[in-house]
Amino acid sequence: MNLLWTVFWFAVVVGLLVTVHEFGHYWVARRLGFKVLRFSVGFGKPLLKWVGGADRVEYVLAAIPLGGYVKLLDEREGPVPPDELARSFTRRPPWQRIAVLLAGPTFNILFAVLVLWGMFWVNGINEVRPKVGEVTADSIAAHAGLRAGDEIIAVDGTAVPGQGDVVLGLLDAVSGRGSLTLTVRGAAGETRNLELQLPDAEQRRHLTEPAELFRGLGFQFYVPPVPPVLGHVERDGPAAKAGLAPGDRIVSLDGTPVSDFREVADYVNARPGQRISIEYQRGAATHTVSVPVASEQTGGKRIGRIHIGPGKITDPLLVHADLTPLQALGHGAERAWNLTEFQAVLFWRMVMGKVSLKNLSGPLSIAEFAGESAEAGASSFLQTLVILSLSLGFLNLLPIPILDGGQIMFQLAEWLKGSPLSERAQVFGQQVGIALLIVLMGVALYNDIARQFS
Repeated sequence: MNLLWTVFWFAVVVGLLVTVHEFGHYWVARRLGFKVLRFSVGFGKPLLKWVGGADRVEYVLAAIPLGGYVKLLDEREGPVPPDELARSFTRRPPWQRIAVLLAGPTFNILFAVLVLWGMFWVNGINEVRPKVGEVTADSIAAHAGLRAGDEIIAVDGTAVPGQGDVVLGLLDAVSGRGSLTLTVRGAAGETRNLELQLPDAEQRRHLTEPAELFRGLGFQFYVPPVPPVLGHVERDGPAAKAGLAPGDRIVSLDGTPVSDFREVADYVNARPGQRISIEYQRGAATHTVSVPVASEQTGGKRIGRIHIGPGKITDPLLVHADLTPLQALGHGAERAWNLTEFQAVLFWRMVMGKVSLKNLSGPLSIAEFAGESAEAGASSFLQTLVILSLSLGFLNLLPIPILDGGQIMFQLAEWLKGSPLSERAQVFGQQVGIALLIVLMGVALYNDIARQFS
């Protein structure tokens, strides 16, 4: 994947989500009578600046698009005219200050709900039923009695209609206790309850590492076959320039027959910078073309790409349901709440040592996710936006003094105490917050670097 492409989409994602966050602070502050001095999208030298409204608010578009801020009138930062003291941040009632601080994370969560609403309204619900494919011999799953062809219908008594629900249920169970119950429906239609025993805490923590859950439990989902028919051929990509078009069916690669699109992807990915011969069928005619494979950096290694995508997949395991606008809004709100709640549970268990710290991702991983999801299409990119927006909202609610959550704790303490905290206490809190953030960012950056070399 092109480095400029990755950087561009990273800037788009961060700029958009931080702007949403800061707009929340700005909008609520204006509604509650705080005086806003500046609303900046980005940091650094202003590229565009205009002044508007009775308060003469400065609206700034700055050169570095990786953030933004809202500046409120605050007597702690300099002299305030006597006639404007009542609109200073420190002179407003504590509940109003708390409302302004809460607004940023809240707007990130509402933004995620809005995106999910649009996706569910347009696309409906698309799920893959959790049918079991391969089960590793002598594994935890095999000892519990799980068999290929079983369909998982519940995890610890909670129904799981799709594969994503199973993943969340398994992570919750693995990180929280030493056993879990899978309810499965066998190939003959019989229902069984299976007990998976995980008594060792270190083993459970290892299972929470990225890509380790199913490998450690010893089973994989059944993957519906994907016909080697092209559904998407990127304009000006290597395949398009060679003459391939949507609807073409790949017959063979360098003379090796293929029957699944994943075989095509694996073959191409393993040959960056090489040239491959593709035999394809278009209508009743068969053609052969030579295609140069582009070499792109992804996940710390070079892979081959010719910029094609599969066609529509049809399989009995794929479940689709259309939703009305109201149903889509309900599903969007429910999904956002469930994901946020799950983030909170996993983060707390990470603090308690039950979940691997390897799950923390830093800017390098986020940039890769942004670039790869944008390349994969609108739906994938919007899903990434949802996850990152919910993460930004949740992280800012943590009671770390330098974040919104920590500032809210300061305001609550002042409200209960009846007077502001001492300057010494606030400075100490800020120092602790900065230290905690440095530790978190250090771990996340270490994980990023480790992924690049793994």
